[in-house]
Amino acid sequence: MALLIILITCFVIILTTSQPCQIPDDFVATTSPGHIIIGGLFPIHEKMLSSEDYPRRPEIQKCVGFEISVFLQTLAMIHSIEMINNSTLLSGVKLGYEIYDTCTEVTVAMAATLRFLSKFNCSRETVEFKCDYSSYLPRIKAIIGSGYSEITMAVSRMLNLQLIPQVGYESTAEILSDKIRFPSFLRTVPSDFHQIKAMIHLIQKSGWNWVGIITTDDDYGRLALNTFTIQAEAKNVCIAFKEVLPAFLSDNTIEVRINQTLEKITLEAQVNVIVVFLRQFHVFNLFNKAIEMNINKMWIASDNWSTATKITTIPNVKKIGKVVGFTFRRGNISSFHSFLQNLHLLPSDSNKLLHEYVKHLSACAYAKDTDLSQCIFNHSQGTLAYKANKTTERNFFMRNDFLQDYAEPGLIHSIQLAVFALGYAIQHLCRARDCQKPNAFQPWEKIQSKCSKECSPGQMKKTTRSQHICCYECENCPENHYSNQTDMPHCLLCNNETHWAPVRSTICFEKEVEYLNWNDSLAILLLILSLLGIIFVLVVGIIFTRNLNTPVVKSSGGLRVCYVILLCHFLNFASTSFFVGEPQDFTCKTRQTLFGVSFTLCISCILTKSLKILLAFSFDPKLQKFLKCLYKPILIIFTCTGIQVIICTLWLIFAAPTVEVNISLPRVIILECEEGSILAFGTMLGYIAILALICFIFAFKGRKLPENYNEAKFITFGMLIYFIAWITFIPIYATTFGKYLPAVEIIVILISNYGILCCTFFPKCYVIICKQEINTKSAFLKMIYSYSSHSVSSIAVSHASLESMHGNVTMTNPSSSDKSATWQKSKDLQAQAFAHICKENATSVSKTLPRKRISSI
Repeated sequence: MALLIILITCFVIILTTSQPCQIPDDFVATTSPGHIIIGGLFPIHEKMLSSEDYPRRPEIQKCVGFEISVFLQTLAMIHSIEMINNSTLLSGVKLGYEIYDTCTEVTVAMAATLRFLSKFNCSRETVEFKCDYSSYLPRIKAIIGSGYSEITMAVSRMLNLQLIPQVGYESTAEILSDKIRFPSFLRTVPSDFHQIKAMIHLIQKSGWNWVGIITTDDDYGRLALNTFTIQAEAKNVCIAFKEVLPAFLSDNTIEVRINQTLEKITLEAQVNVIVVFLRQFHVFNLFNKAIEMNINKMWIASDNWSTATKITTIPNVKKIGKVVGFTFRRGNISSFHSFLQNLHLLPSDSNKLLHEYVKHLSACAYAKDTDLSQCIFNHSQGTLAYKANKTTERNFFMRNDFLQDYAEPGLIHSIQLAVFALGYAIQHLCRARDCQKPNAFQPWEKIQSKCSKECSPGQMKKTTRSQHICCYECENCPENHYSNQTDMPHCLLCNNETHWAPVRSTICFEKEVEYLNWNDSLAILLLILSLLGIIFVLVVGIIFTRNLNTPVVKSSGGLRVCYVILLCHFLNFASTSFFVGEPQDFTCKTRQTLFGVSFTLCISCILTKSLKILLAFSFDPKLQKFLKCLYKPILIIFTCTGIQVIICTLWLIFAAPTVEVNISLPRVIILECEEGSILAFGTMLGYIAILALICFIFAFKGRKLPENYNEAKFITFGMLIYFIAWITFIPIYATTFGKYLPAVEIIVILISNYGILCCTFFPKCYVIICKQEINTKSAFLKMIYSYSSHSVSSIAVSHASLESMHGNVTMTNPSSSDKSATWQKSKDLQAQAFAHICKENATSVSKTLPRKRISSI
């Protein structure tokens, strides 16, 4: 009986070893049920044992060489699916999975693909032949994998028949980007074209031009070699040798070819840089041999092995030289690390991979962490004794950190992206469908689906907080940006100098050129006010001309002075027209100088009048003597105006105003006059202000003169209006921006011009027209006599009061009689002056006077 049990056990072991795949379910590495099934293809074992039968049978043989790094990739897929199931992404819909081990063999991957293509919920698991697979329901809705490009190409060609989406997480062959040959293939990693371009750039920048290259003898290796050769020649990088190794470990010649390659490297002593496009197990064997042969070079690693822990933990690996590698973009995989910490809690009933890992871990329980991966790799699935006990479980838990060391962040991140891309695509399809039913949608519909809706022209893609690059939000292009295609990653900037664009624009619009136009409502209003001012000037000129022999006109300085002042007002009003219309160099230079010179001439004339008033009614002999010396009307006018002319001339010579194109505004181009020099502009206005201040002081001192002819009081008011207007102008001018900036200066010019015109001439026009009875010679003399008598009496009374207060100083001061005599003398002199003025007023204005006239109030 015991012998019979032994024979049966041996028979089972032999049967299991020679025919490991008895039924299709035996072929599945790990599975989990769900409403929607996602397939997975991973090269968990590195090779499949060759059949010793002859003739060879078409059967799947046992796979050996358990790869820890790929085992972790399958766990990454499981973890990502569980994350989706535990989130609200697919509410009420559960994702399941079927993961198969390709054993790094195309034939095994094809067998798994056949099962993927079999009809859903069919007990016979057959693949039906149809002319149209649009309504065909296969077992799975999409596939993730399968690692190597050579296997991916073969699988993708089969999936093309039913257009089942295949998302590659590691296949980088450039040919897979061809949508004609691989219409249902997608990937979350860039093609080798970009990687090779980066390699060539590194080689060129490092000054290397003599390199070797090692690739595999498959589509991936040959395509990489071809692309590298083309780009190297374009950058004058020469390739010393090209070595090609067998693609699969099942090839018995691989050891021989590795030795030959290393001999070639040894012979080519001048080649110090070697580019390596190989798989991890190739590099592992290559480097172990290179360490034995003491070969030290610069190795440029492809993304297949650049971050592989299996390579970095090779004993004495530093002896091979330096390694510069390229890798995939990394993401946040902290949640995956947490998942690995709790891996011992994961059910292993339907997870044969986890079951196998625990077996190997038990067999290598006493191996060091550095040797654990190789220990597991060296054991085949059917040769290990395993007993599930607490010691094994405890060892499993304590060695979870070992798994984290072998997790390649770039590949783990790529797998997460692939799973979530499918998750978002399913979410999009399930919005209007009941995805708990297996026939809710067909696999090919996901190819048309996206994680996010398409961004229309005028929008750009904005990556959300999710780490998945396929999932994004559509954001409107900001102002002055546009996008003219769908799903643009960023908006294009318009030429800010000539064009602009509103928010969410698909094109750029040409900027409109703006300036203070003639047909602008504000410009029309200001021009009407300027024209009205010119009319007032003409009317005043006519009134004064028709009444030139009256005391009011003569007391204003005579017709010549009045004409000069009126001409200045006319030019000031006319200068406002140069501020309107399209700016030209001539108008920019003319408008400020015309206003500055004409206004200065006007203030200079009013200054002489203020000085004359103060001279006529000054009763202080010393002040009167000083004023007589100072009072030179023509000299004062020419000097004051000449200084302004010099200022404006220097301004025009050294920093003349010019036309400026202002493009700082987002939607318009402002044509404006740039003053050339703010200092010169300020000097011109400041000089006018100084003259106006002096004029104000002189006029203020004469504000209490006879009312009917009191021009000083109105000059004071006119100067006050000027100061208020221009003090207000400074902050407004400094803060105003745009086409209405010239309008600000026009308004200030009009206010100051109207203020002085009205205060200087309108009261006199009122007397001429409405109070003709006081505009006579007799009334004028009577007013002068009355004012002079009152003023002298007031002074005498004041002096008498002073005498009574300071009687004790009579010995040192002149007597009161002497003082009275002095004031009487002043009175007589003043009377003589006024008599002389009256005599002058009686003289015809047409006659040329031999000496300066002093007009009176």
